[in-house]
Parts: sequence; structure tokens; C-alpha cells
Amino acid sequence: MKISKVIEIDSIIKTYKNEGFETNVLKGISISIGEGDYVSVIGPSGSGKSTLMTILGCLSQATSGTYLLDGEEVGKLRDSELSRIRNEKIGFVFQAFHLLPGVSAFDNVMMPLIYCNKTPADAKERVKQVLIRVGLEHRMAHTPGQLSGGEQQRVTIARSLINNPKIILADEPTGNLDSKNGAEIMSAFDHLNAEGRTIIIITHNPIVSEHARRILTLRDGQIVSDEINENFKESRAGIARAAVK
Repeated sequence: MKISKVIEIDSIIKTYKNEGFETNVLKGISISIGEGDYVSVIGPSGSGKSTLMTILGCLSQATSGTYLLDGEEVGKLRDSELSRIRNEKIGFVFQAFHLLPGVSAFDNVMMPLIYCNKTPADAKERVKQVLIRVGLEHRMAHTPGQLSGGEQQRVTIARSLINNPKIILADEPTGNLDSKNGAEIMSAFDHLNAEGRTIIIITHNPIVSEHARRILTLRDGQIVSDEINENFKESRAGIARAAVK
């Protein structure tokens, strides 16, 4: 069976200019990611991981090179079209959660639907179902300040799923969590990928990266390795056993 490519970037360069100086952050990155793949991008601070994520997420444009997202050339799109792609095709999960304070978990998850061209008629039911899916059926009315760190991150995962995107981009999703909550969040990503969702996780944590099928190592703005995780099949078998119980 042929797997379609959801992301194809070729020779991506990202340069920042400041007071006459140029800093090359990404130096000719080329990546191809198939639909339903599970990829981690690992590397030390300053390697260009977060810059790569902003480009993959259509939050910034490359200085040069080409980026095809689901067959569309991102570099040729207007700001309104980039906004549409972000809302429809990409779900974001950030280390810092980025939830609205004083607003319920339910309303935080509702936000992407409000920014649609037309809010779906079943919006409230969709919000309810994704919150149930991440195990927060009894916490929907709680504000971020009333939730634990793990619960807040599950709200962000629910929000990332609300428009049923093809791709989930996660930037250090366990960075603000203890090991127990971090493991629960990674289990949630594992299950989403097992259902067919494309998952890309940016991390400096090798334990987090081991959840992915494919591990890309970034150093000094370049990919220095692209390896298949030999333990991935074993972890996927564990998910299948858990689903049967």
C-alpha cells in the first residue's frame, strides 16, 4: 500500500537578520513525512527544533526552500490561507499549554471552532466528545487554575483535536510535567497515532523521543540522523493489548 506524503520539505533555510548580522538557524533541511507517521525531532537547545516546528506549523515562512503540506506549496500562500491551513489541518500542543485563564476547559477547547468561517452546528457536542476522549468528562467546567498540569495538557490535546486535523505538532509537550503526568500524555499521543493521526513531537528528552516510530536528530540547524525506532513495534503491540482489555 502506497503511503501518501503529508509533509515534504526540501532544502529549507531559515535566516534571521538583526542589526546587520545574519544567523542561519536552519541550513538546508529536507524531510518527507508520510500520512499516519509518528516522528520525533530531537536535539540540544539551539539546534533549530522550535524554528523547524514554526515552519512546519505554518507559523513562520522559510527564507528559502520549498514546503509542500498535503500537496499545497506553503511558500506561495497568503496569510489568510495559512490561517485556514493551521485551523483545519494542524493541531498544536505546546509546553506552556497556552490556555485562556479564567475560562473553562470546555470554552478553551471551543476556541478553534469559533474562528472557523462558520461555527459547526454540533460544536458543543464535538467539544464534549473530545474532552471525554482525553478523560476530562468531569472537569469540563473547571478553569486552568483549577486543573493540574497534566489535566491542562490534556485540555490542549483536546483543543488540538477539535477540528479533526491530519497532523498534531507538539513542542516539548511534557516539559512542564512530572514523570507520571508526562507518561500519561505520551500514552495519549501513542493512541492518537495508533488511530492513524500523524504525530510530530519536538523534544530534547530521549525518553519522549522513544515513543515515535522515526527519530530525527537535529544539530546546528541540520539533520544529522534519521533513524527507525526498533522498539516501536513492541510499544504498538502494547497499545493493541490494552485496547482489548
